[in-house]
Amino acid sequence: MNVEGAVSEKNADHLAGKYLTFRLTDENYGIEILKVREIFGMQEITSVPGVPGYVKGVINLRGRIIPVIDLRLKFGLDETEYDKETCIIVISINEILVGIIVDTVSEVVDIPGDDIEESPSFGAGTPTEYLLGMGKVKERVIILLNVELIFSEQEIKTFEAASKE
Repeated sequence: MNVEGAVSEKNADHLAGKYLTFRLTDENYGIEILKVREIFGMQEITSVPGVPGYVKGVINLRGRIIPVIDLRLKFGLDETEYDKETCIIVISINEILVGIIVDTVSEVVDIPGDDIEESPSFGAGTPTEYLLGMGKVKERVIILLNVELIFSEQEIKTFEAASKE
């Protein structure tokens, strides 16, 4: 039985798994744990001129140059001052490492397919292709992100070029 808004059984099984959860403003987000390479607190970021405002710059992670993105700004949320809770999550997008700045990292949760629903439609012009679905964990809703689709193909090529410099 497929309830309206529920993810198909096949797709739900595919989405089921462990997710690293984090917060931006008052919302909970999750990314597949297999995409996460490392998590650490804020550190000095080297600015790069001429990049979009959400690209904060690059960091040197054990000899590798990694672009760092403020996910709040990428999603059009208000900028906030970084504090002791602010973290950088290093994720892998098609073998390219990218750091994303989040307000705070919460926990790793295991979300069964039964607890994942399709993302609601927000109308024409609202980009939602980077949403895998909505996970239900206890009393919370976790917005599940597809890290491969948060950034455009051109942005990923730019990140790749930056990491090779």
